[in-house]
Formats: sequence, C-alpha cells, structure tokens
Amino acid sequence: MTNKEFTNKLILGDNLEIMRTLETESVDLIYLDPPFFSNRNYEVVWGDDGEVRSFQDRWAGGMEHYIAWLKERVIEMHRILKPTGSIFLHCDWHANANIRVDILDKIFLSQNFRNEIIWHYRRWTGKSNNFQRLHDTIFFYSKTSDYKFNVLYTDYTEGSIDRKQGGVLHRFKKGEEPLLVSDKEIDEKGVCENDVWQIPFVAPSAKERIGYPTQKPETLLQRIIECASNEGDIVLDPFVGGGTTIAVADKLKRKWIGIDQSVAAIKVSDLRLKNQQDLYSEPYDLQLRIYNYNDLRNMDAFIFETMIIEKFGGIANAKQRNDLGLDGTDKIKLQVEEPATKTIE
Repeated sequence: MTNKEFTNKLILGDNLEIMRTLETESVDLIYLDPPFFSNRNYEVVWGDDGEVRSFQDRWAGGMEHYIAWLKERVIEMHRILKPTGSIFLHCDWHANANIRVDILDKIFLSQNFRNEIIWHYRRWTGKSNNFQRLHDTIFFYSKTSDYKFNVLYTDYTEGSIDRKQGGVLHRFKKGEEPLLVSDKEIDEKGVCENDVWQIPFVAPSAKERIGYPTQKPETLLQRIIECASNEGDIVLDPFVGGGTTIAVADKLKRKWIGIDQSVAAIKVSDLRLKNQQDLYSEPYDLQLRIYNYNDLRNMDAFIFETMIIEKFGGIANAKQRNDLGLDGTDKIKLQVEEPATKTIE
C-alpha cells in the first residue's frame, strides 16, 4: 500500500498488538511519549481499565521490567519504520539514560543517533535541595544514514544584528572582536535551529488546552513533524494520549496513525480532530476493539461477564454465586452518589 492509498487511523488497543499487524517499513516518522518511569499515580490520567492495566504492568518489576516493556515496543517500531524514517522518543530524567543505552543504541544502533533534544520549559517547583528540573529529553534516531531531515530556522537575536551597517555580528571565540557578516552572506531564513527548545507548557487559558494533564504543546510536535517528514508522509504516535501528534500531523497534511489503550484518550482525540476539521481535512477511521465471536463464545462465563461489565465502565461483583442477580455496579454512580444504588444485571 502506498501513502496515497493510506487512510488515517485512530485505534483503540494495545499498541504492541496493533503494531504487529502493520506492514514492515510502512511508516515515515514515529513520535512516542510513553508513560514516564516516575512512580507517580498522576500517570493514570483517565483511570479507565486499559490505562490502569498498562500502568500496573509497567511497574510490576521496577526499572528492569519497565525497560523490557518499552523495548519490545520499540523493536516493532524499528521494523515498521521506513529506511528513510526517524524516531523521536520523549522521556525524562527518571529513565533517559537507561532508554538510550539499553533500548535505542541497541535497536537503532549508536551510529544512527542524531540528537538529544532538550525541551526546556519554565515553572515554579518550590524550594528543594537541588536545582529545579525544568526539561524533558527527546532522543532523535534515524533508521539508517539516509534519512529525511528538513532544516528548521530560528530568528537571529536582536543583539546580533547591526542595524547601521546591515549585517549580523558573530563572535567565534571568547575575547575576540565580533565579526560583521554582510547581508549577502547570511541566510534570510535565520539561524539553524539548535537542540535546546524553549517552548512553554500549554497554559490553562490556551486555545489548544484540552484539560489533559501531560498535554504537549503543538509547537513542540510541529517542529518534530516538519523537520523529519514531508506532506503525505505517515506519522505514528503509539501513545496518542490527548491527540496532539495526530492533530498537528493533520494540520500539516501528513497521514497519521494514533493508538492508545485508554477509551477516554481515544474519545478525547476523536473529539479534538472533529473540532479542527474543515472541508479540506482528510477522513480517518476510528477503530475500536473487534472481538472474535468464537473466542467470546468459548470464554469462561464469569470472565466474559467481568469483561463486559468493565467495558461499560462498571465494576464486576467478585461474588460469583448467591449474588442476588447483581453482576456489578456502575463505577460512575459510585463516584457521584452516596450510596450507589444502580446495578448492572
């Protein structure tokens, strides 16, 4: 299948299972912002069954288990990435060293490491006995030495421009007199972007704010998508979360695949896409879980009962016999009403 024949996809499910169904060398760019190894309950954003299960799986055996959990997914990402493709893995100080050494250098090879991008943001974290931690790390690896890269530019600083003589001042070594470079010798687009990106958090009042606690700014994803892909290329985000990657990819006329195990994440991303669509927007497929009839028919009755109750947002009754016909309770009702009285039969 060519990129032209491809249809955008928003998929509910385990990204490992879904990536195993994707064609080898079929994706141009992968950005992933996996749950950080931070041992904080805020990682469970939506609180639905898929997200909670993923959180528990990652924490079952500490750092070693977390790295193994992530590594088998990155192996699949390497397989489905085109030879000209790149991966951008977003992480923080809790596991960035382990991720680079134990996963990326081994799977993508150290010679294909391109940049360690620092996303620097400002926030007040209070007093502590160390320096404030005000950055995340984004590792940029290509699959081969022949990879797509579009140079990005940033404006010259005001202090570097000599308005009277018409040029840009450059100081090559400390203590040297600045050298004036004429307008003919400078790039009108500006100076090449560096690997420290100072981009603010999404402010509470920002138009793009959707209420997702770990929401990444669209500017961040715009830089990644613009530098490592072209219009019509396929972008994959296997941890779609609040949908920033696919929303930006859609605006930039890229094809995209977004995957998440959380029902709530898929619903939020779906709504976000619908709200930004216009007459020129590409269609997309919303793919929810499809179950094999024979597998369901042969499933243990109590396991089937529990699964169905959880899919409808309920809590299954642990008591399987003499339960007065009450199979479970409505989780939403439990959070709102005291006491909860609604039952699922």
